[in-house]
Amino acid sequence: MSETYILRDLLVVFAAALPIVALFQRWQVPPLVGFLVAGAVIGPHGLAWIDHTEAVQAIAELGLILLLFVVGLELSLRSLVQLGRTAILAATGQLVLTIAAASLAALGLGLNPTTSLLAGLIMVHSSTAIALKVFSDRKEVDTLHARITLGVCLVQDLSLLPMVLFLRSLGTAGSLSWSAGVGVLLQAVLALTLVIGAAWLVLPRLLAWVVEIRSREVFSGTILLLALGTAWIASQLGLSLALGAFIAGLVVSESEYSHAVFADVLPFRDTLNSVFFISVGMLVPVAGVLADPVRYVAAALAILIVKGTLAALAVYAFYRAARVALQVGAALASMSELGFVLMLVALEIGLLSPAAYEQFCGLAVLTMVPLPFLMTAMPRVWHWGERFFGRPPSAAAEASLERSPQVVIIGYGLNGENLGRVLQATGIPFVVVELDPRRVQLARERDLAVRFGDATRPAVLEASGVRHAQVVVVAISDAHATRRIVAQVRALNPDVPLIVRTRYVAEIEGLRQLGATEVIPEEFETSVEIFARVLRRLRVPRNIINAQVDLIRREGYRMLRGLELPRQTLAQLDTILAATTTESFLVTPDSHLCCRSLRDLRLRKTTGATVIAIVRGGKTITNPEPDEPLQAGDILILVGAHEQLDRALKVLEGRASDEQP
Repeated sequence: MSETYILRDLLVVFAAALPIVALFQRWQVPPLVGFLVAGAVIGPHGLAWIDHTEAVQAIAELGLILLLFVVGLELSLRSLVQLGRTAILAATGQLVLTIAAASLAALGLGLNPTTSLLAGLIMVHSSTAIALKVFSDRKEVDTLHARITLGVCLVQDLSLLPMVLFLRSLGTAGSLSWSAGVGVLLQAVLALTLVIGAAWLVLPRLLAWVVEIRSREVFSGTILLLALGTAWIASQLGLSLALGAFIAGLVVSESEYSHAVFADVLPFRDTLNSVFFISVGMLVPVAGVLADPVRYVAAALAILIVKGTLAALAVYAFYRAARVALQVGAALASMSELGFVLMLVALEIGLLSPAAYEQFCGLAVLTMVPLPFLMTAMPRVWHWGERFFGRPPSAAAEASLERSPQVVIIGYGLNGENLGRVLQATGIPFVVVELDPRRVQLARERDLAVRFGDATRPAVLEASGVRHAQVVVVAISDAHATRRIVAQVRALNPDVPLIVRTRYVAEIEGLRQLGATEVIPEEFETSVEIFARVLRRLRVPRNIINAQVDLIRREGYRMLRGLELPRQTLAQLDTILAATTTESFLVTPDSHLCCRSLRDLRLRKTTGATVIAIVRGGKTITNPEPDEPLQAGDILILVGAHEQLDRALKVLEGRASDEQP
């Protein structure tokens, strides 16, 4: 009978959750939020379609184990180092400020010191899943504010391990007990050392042995064994199941098999994590929220505002870019799925009562639901605020440059770096405008003229010499900032050639309307390069290929965008494809061509192709005489249409009679 209840509960969970998630998807809200809302609706505090949640919670705990395993799998010490010192300091500042502010606020509300500190630890984490989903949907993953946000989330995720150990060291009395806490902490550290040491010694070797078996089924089973086994061993040593899985993921992330492991565990994680977030939603005290909506909504708004503001201040202190700081603050404003992990640990060891646990869950969900809308609205809020409160550009800003550059490069990523290298080699003066301190430092190390600042602001553009530049190149990944920069550059210098790089096709027309002279979409340029290489393999001459490429670019990539080309353009393409081309042929020592003359071959008469040159001994004989005998090692250069050259090659290779007209 219990098996029937389990099956019934799971059927209710997915039957109710999927329509809600589909509806949220149409509203461009991440599925995670939909699962939380679905759990609140169907749970015991909502419609009570599921009033006994033991089976669902058991599956949810398995989902939590895989969630933490994948979180650890996505982290690594190398990725932390790649963030750079500035991002790590900004993330650390956000951690300290948020924990301190939340703890002090909880103390002010009358909570005891232990619960207040616990509140700070729970609220400090931000939802990586929601932020990454929004950035991906808005095509902003490569922007500076997205990189900073994900870097801060990485530091937050790494802080989970010491936070769990610290909570366990506080004891179960509900108040700080330092004498008992030190003993528990030492015991936890010893257990953690044993688990990490054993995992570090065993897991990579076990994976290497399994890979040699070359069985997909064995590999997938081993992954689940590693995650669940390490979690169980950690629980036997006094640590939590989730913490053990997190450690296993961290250890595997440093191995060469991490990507294969991630690909295999992802389907299990996504399915079980949906159950986990639904089960969390079931804990939301819907009746309590509806009975006192003002208090819950006010608390959620306070968390969003205070946490977002503190994160923005921490980022601004190190990056000095208000726009980027505002967007990062919005992305980090909510509570996180990792906060539920800390809440579960606190509930398990008695630091948090079931009633307080449900209240924290309700607040977490209320902060996570509006986050996608907040992140989406933030660029418009910034532009509105800049219009009404921004400072007018300084008339003397351009005087800060000793000489006006010929080229202004906005963005020192891969494209900007390559362009700068070429301009530096050719001696053309240029200046780089960059907002990322690491890239600014890299440009300075290369003795480049670089301006640190936000290029969406007119004052920064003026100080960079845009008014008198001969060319301006915009090479950043932020689509919203790109549009803003194009408009500002065109307002400052209406006549300057403005070359803009964009990753996406949809931006072409909008950027041209804003004043971009040329828009180079990476998607189409990749396609252009592919078909150019294909044509070269088909023996189409380089000048013909270049003509095709120029034609496609001149028409604004209309062919690649699936738009109808003008008839005149289609006629040009037909002409190009049917145009004369060239081919080469090597005369081998055993060839029937040796000692025969061009007159004997009668290629022009029989095939239509003509030998225009012979390369012999590294020297070129142009317009060879008809009686010129061919020698082994000669390279014949032929000219003709495609069909003519195909017939000529058959004759030269002896695959067709050279006597046929």
